[in-house]
Amino acid sequence: QVQLVESGGGLVQTGGSLRLSCAASVRTFSTYTLGWFRQAPGKEREFVAAIGLSDGSTAYADSVKGRFTISRDNAKNTMYLQMNGLKPEDTAVYYCALSGSKLVLTGSRFYAYWGQGTQVTVSS
Repeated sequence: QVQLVESGGGLVQTGGSLRLSCAASVRTFSTYTLGWFRQAPGKEREFVAAIGLSDGSTAYADSVKGRFTISRDNAKNTMYLQMNGLKPEDTAVYYCALSGSKLVLTGSRFYAYWGQGTQVTVSS
């Protein structure tokens, strides 16, 4: 059974940084596309970033380009999201997700497995 566990969330001031981690218990981790999504109170879940297989192809939402960096360590079965220049509008629960597709996809419907989420709060 696939399990995804996020960590690294917390409270940070505007302009600060956080690094989220997503540890996956899955065989052949390197063969899956992985993604980060977030959901703010009263809003729908939205795409943040995704990373492809071992070649590291990436995609980002326009709202986080230049500030967030997604990466993966296939040897550790772990994905990361480095978040710099945080803004109050980045406040949300952040979820990691795993897709069976080999493409870097931005739609949540393409991701079959999800973590429990980690809260990120950015104070103004």
